[in-house]
Amino acid sequence: MAADLAVQRLRVDDAVTARRWDEFVMGCPDASFFHRAGWQQVIQQAFGHACFFLYVERAGRIEGVLPLAQVKSLLFGHALVGLPFGVYGGVAAVNDEAAQVLEREAQQIAQRLGAAHLELRHVRQRHADWPQQDLYVTFRKEILPEEEANMLAIPRKQRAMVRKGIKNGLQSQLDAGVERFFALYADNVHRHGTPAMPKRYFQLLRDVFGADCEVLTVTAADGRPLSSVLSFYFRDEVLPYYAGDDESARDLAANDFKYWELMRRACARGLKVFDYGRSKQGTGSYAFKKNWGFEPTPLHYEYCLYKREAVPQNNPSNAKYQLLIRAWRRLPIGVANWLGPFLVKNLG
Repeated sequence: MAADLAVQRLRVDDAVTARRWDEFVMGCPDASFFHRAGWQQVIQQAFGHACFFLYVERAGRIEGVLPLAQVKSLLFGHALVGLPFGVYGGVAAVNDEAAQVLEREAQQIAQRLGAAHLELRHVRQRHADWPQQDLYVTFRKEILPEEEANMLAIPRKQRAMVRKGIKNGLQSQLDAGVERFFALYADNVHRHGTPAMPKRYFQLLRDVFGADCEVLTVTAADGRPLSSVLSFYFRDEVLPYYAGDDESARDLAANDFKYWELMRRACARGLKVFDYGRSKQGTGSYAFKKNWGFEPTPLHYEYCLYKREAVPQNNPSNAKYQLLIRAWRRLPIGVANWLGPFLVKNLG
């Protein structure tokens, strides 16, 4: 009975319940890395957003969780999102009863806050009758048990790029900090005309998630950093999530080599799934992942609209942002890195 389910809100300083929350997440088939309790600390400290990490329990056992954060700005609107800065989110529950209780609570909170909409980033569709965002897909593929089998599973042209990187004497190392990663990432997104996340955000990810958040950097034969990726580890999966490349990386095949090295290391660890993450249909990253032999799976971002008529389109594909993108590219990178965090916090 739904009446037996008590809706609770996780306090950021409640370490005991956070451990129970994460134990539930690790065992729930619908959960993802973005359901982990640590995101509340990261989002609050890095961006100052109010968080509502909801869970339901019955007889002392958690049956569902729903991490939410309020994102509010004049430029991009007012939303309650599960979960900003995550490609997956929404409800993770062991039964539909618990999921429905959490979703009702989320709707009540969104309306009480005066949000224009509620957004839940589900992998599997839950509400066919809710407005949907059909722009995004995800790419996931099995990691085979043998290193050479994974190499041969890469389509021929892309495999040739990996071998080119090996021939060029590229090396990969795991970084203790985020310095090399951030320099490459910030330069990369600036060239694409989008603001960078603050360095503090990436350091918080490392601090909060520990060994489950890792930075791998590829260097040239002379030691010069060329390409870097920050990845998450969840159960038996690796999720390369944020990345950056030097302009010279393309000619040396450093980007392909980077992802091969991540896959090779994951294989050696006995991991089973390589999650290439979200891409927008029709983009370069979408084509790149297809060229690696990954097939797209639609994501189901579902909305309750309260003060708007249509699903928001706060992404670089929206034509109305093209002028801003061109202007951003012309900013000195120091100015862009200073100003970027004020904008990107509202783009979650």
